[in-house]
Amino acid sequence: MITRRGFLAQGTLATGAVLIAGAADAATPPPAAIAALKSRRHEAQPISREERIARRERARQLMVEAGLDALVIAEGSSLLYFCGVHWWGSERLFAAVLPAHGEPFYVCPAFEEGRAREQLAAGTDPERADVRTWQEDESPYERLAQGLRERGVATGRVGLEENVRFVFADGIAAAAPQLKLVSGTPVTAGCRMIKSSHELALMRLASEVTLAAYEATYRSLRVGMNQHEISALSREAHRRLGFEGAADLVLVGPASAFPHGSVEPQPLREGSIVLFDGGCDAEGYKSDISRTFVLGKPTPRMNEVFGVVQRAQSAALAAARPGVECGAIDAAARAVVTAAGFGPDYRRFTHRVGHGMGMDGHEWPYLVRGNAQKLAAGMTTSNEPGIYLRGEFGVRLEDDMHVTETGAELFTPQSRSLEQPFARA
Repeated sequence: MITRRGFLAQGTLATGAVLIAGAADAATPPPAAIAALKSRRHEAQPISREERIARRERARQLMVEAGLDALVIAEGSSLLYFCGVHWWGSERLFAAVLPAHGEPFYVCPAFEEGRAREQLAAGTDPERADVRTWQEDESPYERLAQGLRERGVATGRVGLEENVRFVFADGIAAAAPQLKLVSGTPVTAGCRMIKSSHELALMRLASEVTLAAYEATYRSLRVGMNQHEISALSREAHRRLGFEGAADLVLVGPASAFPHGSVEPQPLREGSIVLFDGGCDAEGYKSDISRTFVLGKPTPRMNEVFGVVQRAQSAALAAARPGVECGAIDAAARAVVTAAGFGPDYRRFTHRVGHGMGMDGHEWPYLVRGNAQKLAAGMTTSNEPGIYLRGEFGVRLEDDMHVTETGAELFTPQSRSLEQPFARA
């Protein structure tokens, strides 16, 4: 699944980072701050088969509440969440079908059955799994419709996970015209939005790892480096900590005023403002952290903008608690920015204050104006206000936030200043 940062990392950025990382690995040791990092990989405990079984039971409860008779899931993070299966997308249908009543079954290309059963061990008993195969000249949609009929779903409402491709939905509709195909998001989002204590622990670990990698990278910066070299250092720092990740976006100077980056060369100079944005993955759970700092001494205007963004992040954190509408969190941060003269609306604070976090870097719920969905304990989002001054610089501070029973907490300490971005409170 290509993310906003992944898209930018392709082409020139990706090539530069790979070449530099490869050269560094082969020829020179990493800087001392990165070399000193110790792996935390052992702290990431995998999701168990029992947890996935409990997730499917919860999905069945939500299906009954939503009036759904079954749920169809194709490739993507929901397939991993419920079934423990990693599957890349292609024109061939692989699907997990979870009836509201009865055991799940799987529709799989015949030549992929061995790989499917191997992966199903993470989420079910692979020998007992009902895997319905189809040959290259056969219809997977007929297999799916037959499986539903055998589970007692000849008519009714079947939810499709939101990443199911249109060509697959169209094929299912043609093979089972008596079924009504509807959105399965009330079930998938209903399960995935509320994190368990295990999920929260993995997300906290991912956030802590990314922040430690950023700090080691920050302490390794030298005048003359460019954004590709810096990103490669951050990737090596994540590896030393035991995880794949990086500051995929490294924005230097005026480029920091583009929230998702620029392809222009960005050499690091004394007095440059620098914005890191990226994260890592701990057993499928993501971090998404941004830090902004200055190499050297910030200007008064830089300090002013940083202070406003810091107060906006604190306002969003203070506003978040169970029962509060998602849109109110955005409003709390935006009010601070507007009061400081950087409004109105999206004039300088050009994006929402946050997005849901979990197995996808962006998922439910979204902290954006007009979203009346109410927060609940266990939800996790980013908290990332920013101010972007084209032709000058931008400042964004982003930490991942989870809703508690009485309020909300960040997984990582807030940044203190442009000169002390990683100082502990």
